[in-house]
Amino acid sequence: MTEQNETNRADRLPKSWDPQAVEAEIYQGWVDAGYFTADPDSDRPAYSIVLPPPNVTGQLHMGHALDHTLMDGLVRRKRMQGYEVLWLPGMDHAGIATQTKVEAMLKETEGKDRYDYGREEFIAKVWEWKNNYGGQITDQMRAIGDSVDWSRERFTLDEGLSRAVQTIFKHLYDRGMIYRANRLVNWSPVLETAVSDIEVVYRDVEGELVSIRYGSLNDDEPHVVVATTRVETMLGDVAVAVHPDDERYRDLIGQTLDHPFRDDLKLKVIADTYVDPEFGSGAVKITPAHDPNDYAMGLRHDLDMPTIMDPTGRISDTGTQFDGLTREEARVAVREALAEQGRIVKEIRPYVHSVGHSERSGEAIEPRLSLQWFVKVDHVAQMAGDAIREGDTRVHPESMEPRYFEWVDNMHDWTISRQLWWGHRIPIWYGPDGEVVCVGPDEEPPTGEGWEQDPDVLDTWFSSALWPFSTMGWPEKTPELEKFYPTSVLVTAYDILFFWVARMMMFGTFAGEITPELLGEGENGRPQVPFTDLFLHGLVRDEQGRKMSKSLGNGIDPMDWVTRYGADALRFTLARGANPGTDLPVGEDAAQSSRNFATKLFNATKFALLNGARVGELPDRAELTDADRWILDRLEQVRAEVDAYFDDYQFAKANEALYHFAWDEVCDWYLEIAKTQIPREGETATGRNTQLVLGRVLDVVLRLLHPAMPFVTEVLWKALTEQESIVLATWPTAEDTNGGAATDETAARRIADAEKLITEIRRFRSDQGVKPSQKVPAAIDFAAADLAGQEELVRSLAKVTTPEDGFAESAAIELRLSRATIAVALDTSGTVDVAAERKRLEKDLSVANKELETTGRKLGNEAFLAKAPEQVVDKIRTRRQVAGEEVERITARLEALAALEVQQ
Repeated sequence: MTEQNETNRADRLPKSWDPQAVEAEIYQGWVDAGYFTADPDSDRPAYSIVLPPPNVTGQLHMGHALDHTLMDGLVRRKRMQGYEVLWLPGMDHAGIATQTKVEAMLKETEGKDRYDYGREEFIAKVWEWKNNYGGQITDQMRAIGDSVDWSRERFTLDEGLSRAVQTIFKHLYDRGMIYRANRLVNWSPVLETAVSDIEVVYRDVEGELVSIRYGSLNDDEPHVVVATTRVETMLGDVAVAVHPDDERYRDLIGQTLDHPFRDDLKLKVIADTYVDPEFGSGAVKITPAHDPNDYAMGLRHDLDMPTIMDPTGRISDTGTQFDGLTREEARVAVREALAEQGRIVKEIRPYVHSVGHSERSGEAIEPRLSLQWFVKVDHVAQMAGDAIREGDTRVHPESMEPRYFEWVDNMHDWTISRQLWWGHRIPIWYGPDGEVVCVGPDEEPPTGEGWEQDPDVLDTWFSSALWPFSTMGWPEKTPELEKFYPTSVLVTAYDILFFWVARMMMFGTFAGEITPELLGEGENGRPQVPFTDLFLHGLVRDEQGRKMSKSLGNGIDPMDWVTRYGADALRFTLARGANPGTDLPVGEDAAQSSRNFATKLFNATKFALLNGARVGELPDRAELTDADRWILDRLEQVRAEVDAYFDDYQFAKANEALYHFAWDEVCDWYLEIAKTQIPREGETATGRNTQLVLGRVLDVVLRLLHPAMPFVTEVLWKALTEQESIVLATWPTAEDTNGGAATDETAARRIADAEKLITEIRRFRSDQGVKPSQKVPAAIDFAAADLAGQEELVRSLAKVTTPEDGFAESAAIELRLSRATIAVALDTSGTVDVAAERKRLEKDLSVANKELETTGRKLGNEAFLAKAPEQVVDKIRTRRQVAGEEVERITARLEALAALEVQQ
């Protein structure tokens, strides 16, 4: 191939790597070409993933970016391996989040709330907002390169999914597994609805501990003292509990005490082993309708459960002067009224305690007795647990299994109703004479005077629990279900294990039980599972291991990194740190490092093209140099490692191996070696062979890196191979690397020795102050070390020449190689500018001392050590060790320079 042709091939690449200039166009080209569209009629083996549906109100955050990066890596590799791949995208209607956002918008723009419109008109407003503003995250998914099948995008409120929701509800209801009851739930007074556990966040709150005296104010008459941080809830107290073995209260058990404010309530003194006699006064006030523990005790003792607050959190129906007050107002008013009666005992003292708050609206959650719809979970939870126990679904890492079992084996019935308008309305109709009818998807609702549909909607997690099969058309028989179900793997963060994963396992196995003809037969007679593998990754945190939050100001917008460093840099940073089940600390340095890696790959490929690298049939191994055989063998070792890591969901190890091989061995060594083997002018057999080896190495490396870095690998691979797209390339095998040959141990040893020799000579030259470009004579016994065939390579890369007459040794090093210890004698006379070298070294010493001081200060900070992840601390320890070694080395060199200066 002529030099002109090689120049033309290199010209297919831009002058430098600028991701912003090419990524959007590349992505759209992939979509337009239909590369990501799945064919259910294909005879290739199936591989499928359903995207965990982001909220329609959402924006891409670092957790999404990690999730999507890992899924995209899996599906891109599987396409290259010859699978028919379906990665199905979609969005969740996000009942609370969306309704709240639209209500806030209407309040701001029109000064109205949903009640001003009425249900139907308000829902139309939400759909209008969704169509105009929802789904920003899909544009961001395109920006980071998600190779999803956009032709099959779904929405949890679309017609097909709504049909699936009605179907599963009807089946559950008809089996007595859905029921309505008054139960204690998490209640949001701002949103006026029940909320799920995942929508409750706990914060430490500074409150006050108030001690109340119930019963007689006379010490000689029956009384008891209780303490509370929520004094207003005493308006709903119906009992005082003590431990049955507490001698102080034995005579009081079974008696009743007057309520300070309510004639309609009596406080029964009950005995329960739940009470800790050593804590406080050993007596506990019981408000069953507003506290989970009290509610459980109320059920055990058959206590009355009066609700004392309306849906907005105001005191109501107590018949006291406190009705109409907010919780906060009542807290003060009740305390003052109790003090007037002389019932506040001891000094009121500050008390910090954990309080659940609404993640959506920010206010304290109110445990509240409420009429709600529930799913009876014992049967479906048992199936969900058995699916993991029996290995129908495999959990990665296995260490997460106990947490899963702890949840499903102890699950309470699931509250599925929400007091909202946006969502799947509960398909229950109530008749004028107390009739209750559940309407399936193919049934007409009852009509006539007095019939009304239940006003509540279903919990968003209800429809999301159907996602793996409802998105493929269930309850209809579809080609997608037949080809791609069960899905291959679910990828998600471990913190959502309970709230979404367990629910999908419950409803997936239930759907498999009731419609095996649609979802296929499960293993050994058990219902089909929704996914055969479950991969749980950790959470993305800041560099110090802290959770990203607005209050700390440590959040990172992934789109900011895409803009500044490119999508590949964002993805590679996350993939390189994604260990199963382990949190991932990330920071600016990591993104910059990944950007530098992309640039390194770009420059290496461009250099290779300029030097004639091409992809073709490899020569016989006997015709290759030691270096060529070594790099092909290393390529195969890394390929096999990467395959094994991918199969085990070890993304971090796979990408770390690729990073170090590509940078340390290919770019830093083999490219330099290739320079010595490819002549500047003319052609040689060795040069042509090296061009083919270099082309093959880059070809395989780019294909292996494509799952994590799709954009830069697309540009480079197309320029290298002149083929259509790396998306269509095959995943590398041993045949692509060293042809399945046994590793050439002799070549590996020789190249390792040559690298060590070159490195030590370079280091010694640097320590002697010899300029990097300056060649110096050196006497080296290559034959003794079995490196005779590497002499040209070593002398070229170490910048040392063959000694001539008049060679005078002025410096020497002794080096232990695998076959022998050899001496390297150099003539460095007249090559060192002592003054300039001293100035350079003094500058380097200042930098090293500063690093030593900075790392020492961090390692001496006990607060930092207590909070920072172990890997972050280890990294700082390593930096300190390196800095210390640098200080010693530079100091020794300065001392040697001083002696040399005296001699001169």
